[in-house]
Amino acid sequence: MNPTIKDVAQKANVSIATVSRVLHNLGGYSDQTKQKVNQTIKELQYQPNAIARGLINKRTQTIGVLFPDVSSSFSSDLLHGISEFVHDRNYSVIVCNTDQDGKRTLKYLQLLREKQVDGIIFSSEVLKQEYYDMLESMNVPVVLVSSQTDYANVPYVKVDDYQAAYDAVDYLITKGHRSIGMISGTKGDPIAGTPRVEGYRKALEAQGIAFDSRFLVYGDFSYESGCRAMEALLRRTPEATAVFAASDEMAIGALSVATKHGMNVPEDISIMGYDDLRLARMVNPPLTTVRQPLYDIGRLASEKLIGMIETGEPAESLVCAHSIVERQTVRAIT
Repeated sequence: MNPTIKDVAQKANVSIATVSRVLHNLGGYSDQTKQKVNQTIKELQYQPNAIARGLINKRTQTIGVLFPDVSSSFSSDLLHGISEFVHDRNYSVIVCNTDQDGKRTLKYLQLLREKQVDGIIFSSEVLKQEYYDMLESMNVPVVLVSSQTDYANVPYVKVDDYQAAYDAVDYLITKGHRSIGMISGTKGDPIAGTPRVEGYRKALEAQGIAFDSRFLVYGDFSYESGCRAMEALLRRTPEATAVFAASDEMAIGALSVATKHGMNVPEDISIMGYDDLRLARMVNPPLTTVRQPLYDIGRLASEKLIGMIETGEPAESLVCAHSIVERQTVRAIT
C-alpha cells in the first residue's frame, strides 16, 4: 500500500494540516517540525497525489508550449531545454503545433484554456492582439521565446537578431568577402526576418559595400526554401563568394545545392548559418554559424514562467548572448 498523508502525520506526531502546510511551504510551523515532517516523508517514501495537490493550490502543474513548426530542429533544441527544466519542477508540457502562419494559434489557446494550464511559452511568433486578448482572459502568465512584444506584462527570452546578423556578415567581411549573398527568412517577418536583413545591410554599409538587392533572396527558414533560394542566388549573382543564411536549415539547403552544382565549400563559395543547431555539427563540411543558445533559452524561459506561476510576480525580459562558431564552411580570401 502506498503511504498516505495520514500515515506521515501519525509517524511525525503532527496533524494532517501541518503536513499539508509543510508540503506547500505555507508556514506556521517551526524549522524542527519542518525537518521532522520532511524526514518522515523521505522514510515512508510518501508521494503527494498530484490531483489532490492541484485541488489545494488551484494548479494543474501543466504548461502549454506553442511552436509554429514542432518538427523543425530549431523547435526540438528549444523544447529540450524547456522540458528538462519543467520536469525537474514536476510540471508536464503540452506541445502545440500552430503552423507557419499561425492559423491554429487561437484554436490551441482555446484548448490550453480547457486544459487549465498554469502558464504558456509562446515561441517564434508575433503576439497578435487577438492572441494577447485571449491570454489575458485566461489569466495565466506567458513568456515569449525568440520573439518579443511591447506588452509590459509579457517577458521574452531571445538573442539580439539584428546584432547577431550584423556580426555574422562582419565576420565574413573580415575574411575578405565583399560579394555576400543573404538568404533571409520569411519576408516581412518582424521577429526573425526584418531584423536580420537590417543587420546584413548595416554590416555591408559599415564597410563601404553598397547593398545590391540581387544578393538578397527570401526563404521561410526551412531546408527546402534554402535550396530554392540558393538556386536563385547562383543564377542571379554568380560572382558571390559567400552566403549568409538566416537559419542553419536554410544554410544546409544552400550547402547541398552548391555541392549539386559541383562547387566545393568553402573553396568555391563560403556558407554561414544562424542558430547552431545540432545538425550544424553533423553536415559535411561542418557549418560555420551564429550560435543562439537554444537549450539555455528554453530553460531560462521555463524558469521565468514557473517563477511567475508560483510567486505571482512579474519577470524581466532577457536578451541572451550570441557567438560566432567557426567550423569549416567559411574560408578567408585575399
